[in-house]
Amino acid sequence: MRFDWIAKYWPLLIDGAIQTVSLLAISVSVGFVLAIGLAFAQVSGGLISRNLSRAYCTFLRGTPLLIQLWLLYYGVGSLLPLVPGLRQSFLWPILREGFFFAAVSFTLNFAAYQAVILRGALLSVPKGELEAGRAVGMGPFTLVRRIWLPRAIRIALPTIAGEVVLQLKSTPLAFTVTVMDLYAVAYKVRQDTLLVYEPLIVVTLFYVALTAVIARSFKFVEAQVPIRR
Repeated sequence: MRFDWIAKYWPLLIDGAIQTVSLLAISVSVGFVLAIGLAFAQVSGGLISRNLSRAYCTFLRGTPLLIQLWLLYYGVGSLLPLVPGLRQSFLWPILREGFFFAAVSFTLNFAAYQAVILRGALLSVPKGELEAGRAVGMGPFTLVRRIWLPRAIRIALPTIAGEVVLQLKSTPLAFTVTVMDLYAVAYKVRQDTLLVYEPLIVVTLFYVALTAVIARSFKFVEAQVPIRR
């Protein structure tokens, strides 16, 4: 096996790793915020919002992420240039890149899965704690912010950690829409050097290391905020 090619391609490898981590960070952080709204819509929303949230989650969880990504990139992406004035706007350098569509697709997909998890966690919070909060005069927003949502997140924390790792494993799909993530760099190295296994080994080690970091981070958080049953 040869790894001398790393000396030449290490800047690309670093850029690819940054792209991968950026996709993960954006989709997880923004998707989690969306998931909170979707989960509360299902738990305490009205009939319309509850059904819309359930339909959203069912559709996104029931279709492959790759198809969602391609529908956005090749479907919506092909229509954007037809919007008057968009090419001349400051948004065009962002909207024309595959990274934008990958980030949006991953975010929407992650939100759908997390919403279902958070919904179950919200329903599992003991009703006595919520009633105690209301008894001391907490309003709905204060109750959610100080009791309901924090307790639900603590309950769902182990499952959320697993979903973040699964999201990391989905990031190579961005390669299919011209995003130069780490897998795309490995593919380029293979084309240039005709080496097959070595670039994939480097990518594998990166994903294993990042998965270990994610797992340890969530374990640290769990240790700081133990879950009470």
